[in-house]
Amino acid sequence: MPLYRALRRMPNPRLTGLGSGLFAVAVMFLFACLLRLLFGGSIVAYGVLFLPVSALTALWVRPADLVSAPVAVPIAFAAGVLPISEGTGGFGGQFMGLLTALALHAGWLYGGTLVAGVIVTVRKVKLMARRRQQRQWQQQQRRGQVRPPGHPPQRRVPAS
Repeated sequence: MPLYRALRRMPNPRLTGLGSGLFAVAVMFLFACLLRLLFGGSIVAYGVLFLPVSALTALWVRPADLVSAPVAVPIAFAAGVLPISEGTGGFGGQFMGLLTALALHAGWLYGGTLVAGVIVTVRKVKLMARRRQQRQWQQQQRRGQVRPPGHPPQRRVPAS
């Protein structure tokens, strides 16, 4: 139960599609810079940190922009891996280092995208079920089948 209470106390922001993408890019870039300073740029640690960022991005995007989370997460991985991608020389060397890092550690990229995709899918299914229940409730109210709370049901007196 303590874990449940801790999760309930966590913030529950609702970011737009652009906001969730910017959040993921900024956090991953900061993580990469910290990893480069502290550990010399461990891409495995970067990948491990990418998974919870993917989950938070998918949890914090607002319902209208659910599709954007699985799209923004791989972009954030690629943008954040720049500081630790061990490229040499000028632009060409940095670009080759980026492509090499993305190719060699695609598992983390796929894993984070899968995490975001599963969370977004579950949220969408729950949202659709809630909307269906609300629609059914409204239809029952229009037909008079559901009484407002506090009103007892009417009794039918049999005709004799």
